[in-house]
Amino acid sequence: MRMPLLILLALAVPVAAKDKKVQSPPPLPASVDGLPIGVIPKQQLPARGCAAYLWSTTPSHALIAMAVADPATIRLSLDRAPRDLAMTAQQGVGGYGFAQSATYQGGDTTVVLDMAIASRADLPGGASVPEATLRVDRAGKDSIVVPVAGLIGCAG
Repeated sequence: MRMPLLILLALAVPVAAKDKKVQSPPPLPASVDGLPIGVIPKQQLPARGCAAYLWSTTPSHALIAMAVADPATIRLSLDRAPRDLAMTAQQGVGGYGFAQSATYQGGDTTVVLDMAIASRADLPGGASVPEATLRVDRAGKDSIVVPVAGLIGCAG
């Protein structure tokens, strides 16, 4: 009687292990609301300085960009490819290491981020971005302007 029970247990263990296999997360959307801009994955706070985390204010409310004050870069996803672009120009005072308007470039892509920054007592070490626009210009392609909003977080 013990032998058939051991055989059943031996057969059941691989099935149980297979059921517990961790599923990988689904891929991030390559397009937000039909635009040629995609979702970026969760981003970490930089080791120094501040970062602005920007969500689209379109129906999907997706994380589409992260601007970092030092080094001055922006991360976004275009045509299913994540890109980091360096800042090439800035205008106006925004605060937390950011300008009111910043231009980022890389290859044939230019991104202009215009944002309002609001300090808030309930956000120690950071601020809100109640309204902003992200304009993406690429050679040979239509330009897009995406309304965004978000939060600024700063390293200790």
